Order: sequence, then structure tokens, then C-alpha cells
Amino acid sequence: MFNVVKKSIQWGEDELTLETGKVARQADGSVIATLGETSVMANVTFAKEPKPGQDFFPLTVHYQEKYYAAGKVPGGFFKREARPSEKETLTARLIDRPCRPLFVEGFKNEVLVMCTVLSHDLVNEPDIVAMIAASAALTISGVPFMGPIAAARVGFADGEYILNPEVDDMQKLRENPEQRLDLVVAGTKDAVMMVESEAYELSEEEMLGAVKFGHEAMQPVIDLIIDLAEAAAKEPFDFQAPDYKPMLDVVKGLGEEKMRAAYAITDKQERVAAVAAAKEEIKAQLTEEQLEDPTLGTAMKKLESAVLRGDVVKNGRRIDGRALNEVRPIVSETGILPRTHGSALFTRGETQALVVTTLGTGDDEQIIDALHGNSRSNFLLHYNFPPYSVGEVGRVGSPGRREIGHGKLAWRALQAVLPAATDFPYTIRVVSEITESNGSSSMASVCGGSLSMMDAGVPLKSAVAGVAMGLVLEDDGSWAVLTDILGDEDHLGDMDFKVAGTAEGITSLQMDIKVAGITPEIMEKALAQAKDGRMHILGEMNKALSEGRSEFSAHAPRIETMQIPTDKIREVIGSGGKVIREIVEVSGAKVDINDDGIIKIASANGDAIKKAYDMIHAIVAEPEEGQIYTGKVVKLVDFGAFVNFFGKRDGLVHVSQIANKRLNHPSDVLKEGQEVKVKLLGFDDRGKVRLGMKMVDQETGEEIAPEKKEEKAD
Repeated sequence: MFNVVKKSIQWGEDELTLETGKVARQADGSVIATLGETSVMANVTFAKEPKPGQDFFPLTVHYQEKYYAAGKVPGGFFKREARPSEKETLTARLIDRPCRPLFVEGFKNEVLVMCTVLSHDLVNEPDIVAMIAASAALTISGVPFMGPIAAARVGFADGEYILNPEVDDMQKLRENPEQRLDLVVAGTKDAVMMVESEAYELSEEEMLGAVKFGHEAMQPVIDLIIDLAEAAAKEPFDFQAPDYKPMLDVVKGLGEEKMRAAYAITDKQERVAAVAAAKEEIKAQLTEEQLEDPTLGTAMKKLESAVLRGDVVKNGRRIDGRALNEVRPIVSETGILPRTHGSALFTRGETQALVVTTLGTGDDEQIIDALHGNSRSNFLLHYNFPPYSVGEVGRVGSPGRREIGHGKLAWRALQAVLPAATDFPYTIRVVSEITESNGSSSMASVCGGSLSMMDAGVPLKSAVAGVAMGLVLEDDGSWAVLTDILGDEDHLGDMDFKVAGTAEGITSLQMDIKVAGITPEIMEKALAQAKDGRMHILGEMNKALSEGRSEFSAHAPRIETMQIPTDKIREVIGSGGKVIREIVEVSGAKVDINDDGIIKIASANGDAIKKAYDMIHAIVAEPEEGQIYTGKVVKLVDFGAFVNFFGKRDGLVHVSQIANKRLNHPSDVLKEGQEVKVKLLGFDDRGKVRLGMKMVDQETGEEIAPEKKEEKAD
């Protein structure tokens, strides 16, 4: 019934197995990849005909983590997996990016890749397993895919690279000083296709070494996929790419000069209009048959690409007139919004980000429900890209894959320099509103985010800047690396290579390649050129603000922390939360307490914080012998007065200790409810508190010197 093919290798610490032929047999390609006890099923299907008039390649990648994989029930009301989580969206992008460039040029049939996490051992991260499964499923499906690819995760601790570090080692790297890198690299046998990383000020040499290490480590996996394909691959789909060259010759002859003139315009909006006009002029000269030619769109794009790329490699000249390594003019401004906690406007050429920082309390932390367990994050970065930022109209909805991906890249770049939560007990939310875009708005978000947090008073370890690099790689092998690429250079170039970091090192690296990989020589040149660009941008940012402000905004909360013994937590919370609710209501401050006995008290009002602090201190502290306290008389008896003086603690002032004279009854000088100053004299044999009043000045609360006692007695 089944024609099962199974191949295995030892990869790192675990066995990697690829299996096909038993599950999802109606898919064009189906592979279950297992590393350790983490299993991911990848299923590939593709349409056998393109949709009429379709001028793009419709590849869709889905990645879903099933909670049963880790023996969990989903949270929420519906108790089932719903819309993709941030991690699922990011992993889908991770799979898409290295695979997309490897489909045969001209193939426009719809392709669907679905990756499902079936089992998670909480040791091996399923995203790497999913990339391998997807590559294997594509390779055996018969779709015109020039793979396979493989992927690997690389860690860096104690100067050594680590292949596929465990899940726990990659969680909360900011709190783990030993582990300095979380890098995912994907590539073919000959070249690197994609890099995504979170780093802690690594040098360019260390980052390049990590990429090389990962690429070498994935080679046995590529051989394993080829071995599987030799035994289980379907017949290649009969596809002949349409020959666009005759149409390219036509459009080139009709409009090359007009296109060159259009791309010579430096202003983006004028250039876009001129390019559109040039295309219309070309189309106006075509016959009806030529207008219906399915290769027309490809020929037009190839003409644009040739115009833009030719001058770059041959003459070192870019469409806006800059040198290859030149960054566009930068203007940085901070504190531009009056009521926010921190704000910055970062403008680089025609790319602009308005970035706002809000400081919150522990209640504002994000709770993340994942397969490996629940966690909390006190740093949030949200990126918004509205249509007006590129002068267009369009629908505005919930954040898409692009917004989530760009926001995560900026998050990775900035979180490496955040202060420890114990030193800065705030939840930090950064929102980047892209108000203009013509090239790397994610890197503008990094620069603006760094300035915005410093404006809010966040004590960053150092400022962070980011720059996007591009590549033009010609068929003859000649190439040029571009610093601070424009949108057109990204669209028509061969690489999007984003590097962010401090003056000391790299905090994030993301690379996407549109051709079959790049050489180490090109990557080394790109990293060196990116460092020069980053240092220039940091210098421009420092003109606005070079370190965190010493004062918070008047509208930002102040947070005080205090540590209490864990056995006192129950007393502070009270039955059903009664005590802590009373503290919040009476003081007006927000109070957050964790299982370790760390209490955070937050308010924009310093008096409210002090009131809450004093109330908590009165509950958890022990009274000290010899100290003077303010209390209230709660009961009068023949032999003295009971005084509530320390939280809910009462003590006895013996009648002989009330005044420096003989009293018939304590009611001679005291009444219930009266506020008095008392000194803690000590504890009797049964642990009961002994208080005194006569040695304390009832007006000032200061202890009366012995000679003054004698004078008053006279």
C-alpha cells in the first residue's frame, strides 16, 4: 500500500531523518523531517497551468505549530490554533526567502508550501527542520526548483561556533552573556542564499565566520536530500520558460533612451512618473499581438534592470548620482512630540521614520504562548508601513508579513543594547511609523528607535544604527556593492543585505539573495562597506543625541523596586488580593509582585510611590528595638494603653511609661484613636512588644535626652 522511502544521517548531536511515501500521498511532494524528536511535515502542491495574464510568481509558504506537538492545549477561548503567531509568520518568511529565487525564471504557476510541526522535543528548534523538510518536498515534487537548499542555526559562545544550539540556549539571549549569537543561514551546495541573525556586538570577521561555519555544516543535509530525491523524486514537470529575448529586443529598440532619461531623474516621485510614462510610450508603439505577448512584462522589467544596473558596474554611477559607498543626507531630531515619553524623527534621503517610545510597567509585558512554554517580553517593537509613505493609495488592515518581519529585524538590532531588567524595570514599547519610504525603512526604524529610546531616558549601552547594502552581479562575473540602497536598487538589484550595530560590533544581520548565492569575497566586501556606512550614520545620529537623557518625561511612570522575603508575599497580597488592592487604592500607584519577592511600584507621582512603599514596608519589615514610631491608641486598660504602631502590629505602653508623672488611669492623658509617638523598648519573655511614650517628645517625635527628662520631672 505504501512506497516508503526513508533516509537518515547523524547531524550534530542528533539523527536527521527524511521520510516520504506514507503520508499525504496526493500532494506533489510530501516529506516528514525529524531531528531528534522534533518532526515537521512539509507538503508541496503546484498548479499545472499559470493563470491567464498573471505576471508574477505566486509562491505561498505557510508554517504552523500545532500545540499537540508539545503535548499542550492552546490558550484562549476557542482552544484551537487560529491566526498565525509572530513566530509562525517569521518562520514562513524564513522558508520563503531562500527558496523563491531558485525557481526557474519565467515559471508563474501557483505553488503552495505547507509546513506543520507534528512533534517538538523542546530541544531542537522546528524552524530549521521545517526549512529542510520544505526543500526536500520541493526537490521531489517535480516542480522546476533549482535546489535543494539546506539550513542550519549557529550559536557563538566562548569564541566557538555551535551547530544547532538547543532551544533553551537561544531563549532570552540578552539575559545569557555566554551566548552571543542566534544566526540562521540557508544555502545551496555552492552558495549562501539567506542569513537572519540576532547578535551581541560581534565583529565583521566573527559574523562572516558564523555564516561560513553554517554553510559548511549544512552540506551533509543537501547530500541527504539529493539521496532521497534519487529514490523518490517524481518526473520533472514539463516546463519551458518563455523566451522573452525577442520582446526585449523590441522594447529596447523602442524605449531604451526614454527609460535611461527617466532613470536619470534623482527625485523619486518624478522618476516613478517618468518611468511609467516611458512604459506607456513603448506600449503605444506595439501591435495588439505584441501587447498580448505573455513575455511583455518580463521584457519591460529586464529593460529597467539593464538600464539601472549597467551604469553601476561599468561607471560606478547610481541613479541618484551618489558614489557606490555614499550614504544619503541624514537629519535626526528628538523630543518632537510633547506628550510622549520619547520620540525621534529620522530622515535619510527620501526614507523617514517617526519613532515613539512608551515606558510601561510589568503589567504591560507581552505574554508569549509558545510550544516550549509561556514567557514574557518587556521589549516590544511595532513597525507600520502605510500606503502614503510611498505616495500610493491602498487598503489598510492588520499588520502583514512584511510589517512583522521588518519590525522583528529592528527588534533584534536594538534589544542587544538594552539595560538589564533589574537595572531598568520598565516595559519598553517602540513604535515606528514609516512616513516616507525609498529604501530600507527597517534600518531607519533601527536608527529612529535608538534615538527615541534615548530621548525617553532608557540607558542604552550604546547607540545603534543600521544600513542596507545592495549588489549588482553581472553575467560576466563583474559586481558592485552599493551602500544605502534606494527602493529601485533593491527591486532591480541582486541582494538586500542589512547590517545593524553599534560602534563596537554587529547586533543584527539579514541577507536575501535573488541570484544563486554570493561568494565570501562579496560578503566580506559588503560587511566592510556596511561598517563604514554604519559609523557615518552613528556620527550623524550623535549630533541629535549621543546618550540617554538623565530625566524622564513628566508623563512617564517612575518605577521603584523593593525586595521582600518570599515568605512575606502572601501577607502583601492578602486573602483574595485584598491587601494589595487596598495598597493600590490608598496610594494611587501600580504595584506588581513576582514569585521571587521583587515588587515594582509605579506612578508618575513620587508621593504615591512613597506611600505604597511605606505601606508595603510596614507589612513586611520587623520593628527595631530603640526606634521611634507613630501609632494610634486602640485600647485603654487599667494598666496601660495598647498602641497600633507598625502595620497591624500592636504593643503595650505600661501606665508607668506614658508620662513622667504618676497617673491614676491612662485615660488621664490619652483617649482611643489618639495619635502618639512611641519608642520600642523591647520584647518580654513571651515575645510581646513593650513600648514607651515618656521618653519621646510628642510634638517633634524626637527622643528626650535624660537631663531633659529630669527637668520635666522637677
